[in-house]
Amino acid sequence: MAKETGRDHSLAQELWASRIHEARIMAGFVDEPKLVTAEQMENWVKDFDSWDICDQVCSNLFDRTPFAHKKAIEWSNREEEFVKRAGFVLMAALSVHDKKAQDDEFLIFLPIIKREATDERNYVKKATNWALRQIGKRNSTLNKKAIETAKEIQKLGSKSARWIASDAVRELTSKSVQDNLLK
Repeated sequence: MAKETGRDHSLAQELWASRIHEARIMAGFVDEPKLVTAEQMENWVKDFDSWDICDQVCSNLFDRTPFAHKKAIEWSNREEEFVKRAGFVLMAALSVHDKKAQDDEFLIFLPIIKREATDERNYVKKATNWALRQIGKRNSTLNKKAIETAKEIQKLGSKSARWIASDAVRELTSKSVQDNLLK
């Protein structure tokens, strides 16, 4: 439906205002990243009430805005569960979609991931892990740094940190990921 509709900022605003779950996901697909403001991002992130709305809006719209890197850092510091998740989803999505970003833009995220790795909330924990893994799959330099960060996280002593670290190390050291990095 989003492909048929095409990009339409006004329609996206109407869909979001409807408060209908599926309409909000659609809003993330049809909105125009160039027209999204930081204020809109703040208003929408406060409305996130499920992982799928959070993930779809962040990885199909917000990550394509000029505010994405800043919001990833900002939101990862917030306490609200889906706002914090949004920060880490942005980190993961930027790792895949922002082809022009330099390594140092992702290295900034690693200490934040480490800092928040003890958050036991499932939606935060999974997004934190996702961000770490996606950064580590971007290139061999970031892979090494992400594995180092995962090993530091492992020492934090919380159940969440241990899960994030072991899952990330398992994937980032796997043959398939290592082979992909050589391409």
